[in-house]
Amino acid sequence: MRVQQRPIRALSMWVRRQPPKVKAFLGVVSGMAALVLLRFIVHDHDNLFVAAEAVHSIGISVLIYKLIKEKTCAGLSLKSQELTAIFLAVRLYCSFVMEYDIHTLLDLATLATTLWVIYMIRFKLKSSYMEDKDNFALYYVLVPCAALALFIHPSTSHNLVNRIFWAFCVYLEAVSVLPQLRVMQNTKIVEPFTAHYVFALGVARFLSCAHWVLQVLDSRGHLLVALGYGLWPSMVLISEIVQTFILADFCYYYIKRFCFALVDELVCRKKYYSVKNVTRHPSSSSGFCSRHVSYDWKSADCL
Repeated sequence: MRVQQRPIRALSMWVRRQPPKVKAFLGVVSGMAALVLLRFIVHDHDNLFVAAEAVHSIGISVLIYKLIKEKTCAGLSLKSQELTAIFLAVRLYCSFVMEYDIHTLLDLATLATTLWVIYMIRFKLKSSYMEDKDNFALYYVLVPCAALALFIHPSTSHNLVNRIFWAFCVYLEAVSVLPQLRVMQNTKIVEPFTAHYVFALGVARFLSCAHWVLQVLDSRGHLLVALGYGLWPSMVLISEIVQTFILADFCYYYIKRFCFALVDELVCRKKYYSVKNVTRHPSSSSGFCSRHVSYDWKSADCL
Protein backbone atom coordinates (compact mmCIF):
# COMPACT_ATOMS: atom_id res chain seq x y z
CA MET A 1 0.00 0.00 0.00
CA ARG A 2 2.85 2.35 0.84
CA VAL A 3 4.47 1.89 -2.57
CA GLN A 4 1.19 2.61 -4.33
CA GLN A 5 0.66 5.84 -2.41
CA ARG A 6 4.14 7.30 -2.97
CA PRO A 7 3.39 8.59 -6.51
CA ILE A 8 0.25 10.36 -5.23
CA ARG A 9 2.15 12.09 -2.45
CA ALA A 10 5.06 12.94 -4.78
CA LEU A 11 2.66 14.43 -7.32
CA SER A 12 0.87 16.42 -4.62
CA MET A 13 4.17 17.78 -3.30
CA TRP A 14 5.28 18.71 -6.83
CA VAL A 15 2.05 20.59 -7.51
CA ARG A 16 2.32 22.31 -4.15
CA ARG A 17 5.77 23.68 -5.02
CA GLN A 18 4.65 25.19 -8.31
CA PRO A 19 4.00 28.95 -8.69
CA PRO A 20 0.35 30.14 -8.86
CA LYS A 21 0.44 30.59 -12.64
CA VAL A 22 1.55 26.99 -13.16
CA LYS A 23 -1.15 25.76 -10.77
CA ALA A 24 -3.76 27.76 -12.68
CA PHE A 25 -2.53 26.30 -15.97
CA LEU A 26 -2.66 22.77 -14.56
CA GLY A 27 -6.18 23.44 -13.32
CA VAL A 28 -7.33 24.60 -16.77
CA VAL A 29 -5.71 21.56 -18.42
CA SER A 30 -7.36 19.24 -15.90
CA GLY A 31 -10.74 20.87 -16.53
CA MET A 32 -10.38 20.52 -20.28
CA ALA A 33 -9.34 16.89 -19.92
CA ALA A 34 -12.40 16.24 -17.76
CA LEU A 35 -14.63 17.87 -20.40
CA VAL A 36 -13.16 15.66 -23.12
CA LEU A 37 -13.67 12.59 -20.95
CA LEU A 38 -17.29 13.53 -20.22
CA ARG A 39 -17.97 14.10 -23.90
CA PHE A 40 -16.95 10.54 -24.72
CA ILE A 41 -18.56 8.70 -21.79
CA VAL A 42 -21.81 10.72 -21.46
CA HIS A 43 -23.93 10.42 -24.60
CA ASP A 44 -26.98 12.29 -23.33
CA HIS A 45 -25.70 15.58 -21.96
CA ASP A 46 -28.94 16.17 -20.08
CA ASN A 47 -27.68 13.49 -17.71
CA LEU A 48 -24.96 15.94 -16.66
CA PHE A 49 -27.61 18.37 -15.48
CA VAL A 50 -29.37 15.60 -13.56
CA ALA A 51 -26.03 14.61 -12.02
CA ALA A 52 -25.36 18.23 -11.06
CA GLU A 53 -28.72 18.47 -9.30
CA ALA A 54 -28.08 15.15 -7.55
CA VAL A 55 -24.69 16.30 -6.26
CA HIS A 56 -26.21 19.61 -5.14
CA SER A 57 -28.89 17.67 -3.24
CA ILE A 58 -26.19 15.60 -1.55
CA GLY A 59 -24.45 18.79 -0.47
CA ILE A 60 -27.67 20.18 1.00
CA SER A 61 -28.29 16.87 2.78
CA VAL A 62 -24.85 17.13 4.40
CA LEU A 63 -25.69 20.67 5.49
CA ILE A 64 -29.02 19.59 6.98
CA TYR A 65 -27.30 16.73 8.82
CA LYS A 66 -24.80 19.20 10.30
CA LEU A 67 -27.53 21.51 11.57
CA ILE A 68 -29.72 18.75 13.02
CA LYS A 69 -27.14 16.37 14.48
CA GLU A 70 -24.28 18.71 15.35
CA LYS A 71 -26.58 21.48 16.62
CA THR A 72 -24.25 24.18 15.29
CA CYS A 73 -23.99 26.49 12.30
CA ALA A 74 -20.36 27.43 12.94
CA GLY A 75 -18.54 28.10 9.68
CA LEU A 76 -21.70 28.67 7.65
CA SER A 77 -22.42 31.97 5.93
CA LEU A 78 -25.94 33.25 6.47
CA LYS A 79 -25.42 35.84 3.74
CA SER A 80 -24.50 33.16 1.21
CA GLN A 81 -27.70 31.28 2.07
CA GLU A 82 -29.70 34.50 1.72
CA LEU A 83 -28.21 35.16 -1.72
CA THR A 84 -29.08 31.59 -2.68
CA ALA A 85 -32.66 32.10 -1.52
CA ILE A 86 -32.93 35.35 -3.49
CA PHE A 87 -31.79 33.95 -6.82
CA LEU A 88 -33.86 30.78 -6.32
CA ALA A 89 -36.98 32.81 -5.56
CA VAL A 90 -36.45 34.99 -8.64
CA ARG A 91 -35.72 31.97 -10.82
CA LEU A 92 -38.78 30.18 -9.47
CA TYR A 93 -40.95 33.17 -10.39
CA CYS A 94 -39.42 33.27 -13.88
CA SER A 95 -39.99 29.54 -14.30
CA PHE A 96 -43.69 29.92 -13.52
CA VAL A 97 -44.23 32.81 -15.97
CA MET A 98 -41.75 31.85 -18.71
CA GLU A 99 -41.05 28.10 -18.92
CA TYR A 100 -42.67 25.82 -16.37
CA ASP A 101 -40.90 22.42 -16.33
CA ILE A 102 -39.23 19.87 -14.05
CA HIS A 103 -36.59 22.46 -13.13
CA THR A 104 -39.34 24.47 -11.44
CA LEU A 105 -40.03 21.65 -9.00
CA LEU A 106 -36.31 21.19 -8.32
CA ASP A 107 -35.91 24.91 -7.61
CA LEU A 108 -38.95 24.84 -5.32
CA ALA A 109 -37.48 21.99 -3.26
CA THR A 110 -34.07 23.68 -3.08
CA LEU A 111 -35.63 27.00 -2.06
CA ALA A 112 -37.63 25.31 0.71
CA THR A 113 -34.52 23.68 2.19
CA THR A 114 -32.53 26.92 1.86
CA LEU A 115 -35.21 28.87 3.73
CA TRP A 116 -35.15 26.22 6.44
CA VAL A 117 -31.35 26.59 6.75
CA ILE A 118 -31.75 30.38 7.04
CA TYR A 119 -34.37 29.90 9.77
CA MET A 120 -32.08 27.55 11.71
CA ILE A 121 -29.13 29.95 11.51
CA ARG A 122 -31.15 33.05 12.41
CA PHE A 123 -33.16 31.60 15.30
CA LYS A 124 -32.49 28.04 16.48
CA LEU A 125 -28.67 28.07 16.23
CA LYS A 126 -28.02 31.79 16.45
CA SER A 127 -25.58 31.38 19.36
CA SER A 128 -23.12 29.46 17.16
CA TYR A 129 -23.40 31.80 14.16
CA MET A 130 -20.09 33.57 13.42
CA GLU A 131 -21.59 36.95 12.58
CA ASP A 132 -18.27 38.79 12.90
CA LYS A 133 -16.67 36.47 10.33
CA ASP A 134 -19.62 36.68 7.92
CA ASN A 135 -18.80 40.28 6.97
CA PHE A 136 -19.26 40.22 3.20
CA ALA A 137 -21.48 43.17 2.20
CA LEU A 138 -24.38 41.89 0.09
CA TYR A 139 -24.65 45.08 -1.95
CA TYR A 140 -21.24 44.26 -3.42
CA VAL A 141 -22.95 41.58 -5.51
CA LEU A 142 -26.62 42.62 -5.55
CA VAL A 143 -26.06 46.06 -7.07
CA PRO A 144 -23.65 44.97 -9.87
CA CYS A 145 -25.85 41.98 -10.77
CA ALA A 146 -28.96 44.17 -10.95
CA ALA A 147 -27.18 46.80 -13.05
CA LEU A 148 -25.77 44.17 -15.40
CA ALA A 149 -29.22 42.58 -15.79
CA LEU A 150 -30.70 45.93 -16.84
CA PHE A 151 -28.32 46.17 -19.79
CA ILE A 152 -27.68 42.53 -20.71
CA HIS A 153 -30.70 40.22 -20.62
CA PRO A 154 -32.45 37.69 -22.92
CA SER A 155 -33.83 39.00 -26.20
CA THR A 156 -36.90 36.77 -26.24
CA SER A 157 -40.58 37.61 -26.65
CA HIS A 158 -41.27 37.52 -22.91
CA ASN A 159 -42.10 40.56 -20.82
CA LEU A 160 -39.10 42.87 -20.36
CA VAL A 161 -39.30 42.79 -16.55
CA ASN A 162 -39.31 38.99 -16.54
CA ARG A 163 -36.29 38.91 -18.85
CA ILE A 164 -34.40 41.27 -16.54
CA PHE A 165 -35.31 39.12 -13.54
CA TRP A 166 -34.06 36.03 -15.36
CA ALA A 167 -30.72 37.66 -16.14
CA PHE A 168 -30.44 38.87 -12.54
CA CYS A 169 -30.82 35.37 -11.10
CA VAL A 170 -28.23 33.99 -13.54
CA TYR A 171 -25.66 36.61 -12.53
CA LEU A 172 -26.44 36.34 -8.82
CA GLU A 173 -26.12 32.57 -8.81
CA ALA A 174 -22.60 32.89 -10.22
CA VAL A 175 -21.37 34.87 -7.19
CA SER A 176 -23.69 33.63 -4.42
CA VAL A 177 -20.97 31.49 -2.85
CA LEU A 178 -18.57 34.42 -2.29
CA PRO A 179 -19.75 35.16 1.29
CA GLN A 180 -19.20 31.51 2.23
CA LEU A 181 -15.66 31.59 0.89
CA ARG A 182 -15.10 34.85 2.77
CA VAL A 183 -16.10 33.15 6.03
CA MET A 184 -13.63 30.37 5.33
CA GLN A 185 -10.86 32.88 4.69
CA ASN A 186 -11.66 34.77 7.89
CA THR A 187 -11.80 31.71 10.14
CA LYS A 188 -8.79 30.01 8.45
CA ILE A 189 -10.20 26.66 9.57
CA VAL A 190 -13.10 24.94 7.83
CA GLU A 191 -15.45 22.57 9.63
CA PRO A 192 -15.64 19.22 7.74
CA PHE A 193 -19.38 19.25 6.99
CA THR A 194 -19.10 22.78 5.62
CA ALA A 195 -16.15 21.67 3.49
CA HIS A 196 -18.15 18.74 2.11
CA TYR A 197 -21.07 21.05 1.33
CA VAL A 198 -18.97 23.61 -0.56
CA PHE A 199 -17.11 20.86 -2.41
CA ALA A 200 -20.46 19.41 -3.51
CA LEU A 201 -21.40 22.87 -4.81
CA GLY A 202 -18.14 22.96 -6.77
CA VAL A 203 -18.71 19.54 -8.34
CA ALA A 204 -22.32 20.40 -9.17
CA ARG A 205 -21.24 23.67 -10.74
CA PHE A 206 -18.58 21.94 -12.86
CA LEU A 207 -21.11 19.39 -14.13
CA SER A 208 -23.59 22.16 -14.94
CA CYS A 209 -20.90 24.14 -16.75
CA ALA A 210 -19.85 21.02 -18.65
CA HIS A 211 -23.49 20.50 -19.63
CA TRP A 212 -23.63 23.96 -21.22
CA VAL A 213 -20.22 23.82 -22.88
CA LEU A 214 -20.78 20.38 -24.41
CA GLN A 215 -24.21 21.39 -25.69
CA VAL A 216 -22.70 24.43 -27.39
CA LEU A 217 -19.95 22.31 -28.95
CA ASP A 218 -22.34 19.61 -30.17
CA SER A 219 -24.73 22.17 -31.66
CA ARG A 220 -21.76 23.96 -33.25
CA GLY A 221 -22.85 27.24 -31.75
CA HIS A 222 -26.52 26.99 -32.70
CA LEU A 223 -27.50 26.85 -29.02
CA LEU A 224 -26.08 30.34 -28.54
CA VAL A 225 -28.28 31.57 -31.37
CA ALA A 226 -31.31 29.90 -29.79
CA LEU A 227 -30.65 31.81 -26.57
CA GLY A 228 -31.02 35.08 -28.44
CA TYR A 229 -28.78 37.70 -29.95
CA GLY A 230 -26.44 40.29 -28.46
CA LEU A 231 -24.24 39.69 -25.42
CA TRP A 232 -26.71 37.56 -23.47
CA PRO A 233 -25.67 34.11 -24.83
CA SER A 234 -22.03 34.83 -24.06
CA MET A 235 -22.88 36.12 -20.59
CA VAL A 236 -24.71 32.89 -19.76
CA LEU A 237 -21.59 30.85 -20.51
CA ILE A 238 -19.34 33.37 -18.77
CA SER A 239 -21.51 33.19 -15.65
CA GLU A 240 -21.25 29.41 -15.61
CA ILE A 241 -17.48 29.54 -16.06
CA VAL A 242 -17.01 32.29 -13.45
CA GLN A 243 -18.85 30.34 -10.77
CA THR A 244 -16.87 27.21 -11.64
CA PHE A 245 -13.56 29.05 -11.27
CA ILE A 246 -14.68 30.71 -8.02
CA LEU A 247 -15.16 27.26 -6.49
CA ALA A 248 -12.19 25.65 -8.27
CA ASP A 249 -9.66 27.04 -5.79
CA PHE A 250 -11.47 25.57 -2.80
CA CYS A 251 -12.00 22.23 -4.57
CA TYR A 252 -8.27 22.06 -5.33
CA TYR A 253 -7.33 22.44 -1.66
CA TYR A 254 -10.12 20.08 -0.61
CA ILE A 255 -8.83 17.31 -2.89
CA LYS A 256 -5.22 17.98 -1.87
CA ARG A 257 -6.21 17.82 1.80
CA PHE A 258 -8.02 14.54 1.20
CA CYS A 259 -5.04 12.98 -0.62
CA PHE A 260 -2.61 13.94 2.15
CA ALA A 261 -5.00 12.74 4.85
CA LEU A 262 -5.34 9.38 3.08
CA VAL A 263 -1.57 8.94 2.91
CA ASP A 264 -1.14 10.00 6.55
CA GLU A 265 -3.82 7.52 7.62
CA LEU A 266 -2.02 4.69 5.84
CA VAL A 267 1.29 5.69 7.42
CA CYS A 268 -0.31 5.83 10.87
CA ARG A 269 -1.88 2.41 10.43
CA LYS A 270 1.39 0.92 9.17
CA LYS A 271 3.28 2.25 12.19
CA TYR A 272 0.57 0.99 14.52
CA TYR A 273 0.70 -2.57 13.24
CA SER A 274 4.48 -2.74 12.79
CA VAL A 275 5.46 -1.59 16.30
CA LYS A 276 4.83 -4.04 19.13
CA ASN A 277 4.80 -1.64 22.03
CA VAL A 278 2.59 1.18 20.88
CA THR A 279 1.94 4.19 23.08
CA ARG A 280 -1.65 5.14 22.57
CA HIS A 281 -2.52 8.74 21.87
CA PRO A 282 -4.27 10.17 24.96
CA SER A 283 -7.23 11.38 22.88
CA SER A 284 -7.55 8.22 20.80
CA SER A 285 -9.15 5.00 21.99
CA SER A 286 -8.01 3.03 18.95
CA GLY A 287 -4.31 3.82 19.03
CA PHE A 288 -4.37 5.31 15.54
CA CYS A 289 -3.22 8.83 14.79
CA SER A 290 -6.05 11.14 15.75
CA ARG A 291 -7.18 14.28 13.97
CA HIS A 292 -9.31 17.18 15.06
CA VAL A 293 -12.63 17.73 13.36
CA SER A 294 -11.64 20.81 11.40
CA TYR A 295 -9.72 21.42 8.21
CA ASP A 296 -7.15 24.05 7.42
CA TRP A 297 -8.44 25.46 4.11
CA LYS A 298 -5.03 25.76 2.44
CA SER A 299 -2.96 23.27 4.41
CA ALA A 300 -2.46 19.60 3.76
CA ASP A 301 -1.43 18.89 7.34
CA CYS A 302 -3.63 17.32 9.98
CA LEU A 303 -4.90 19.84 12.49
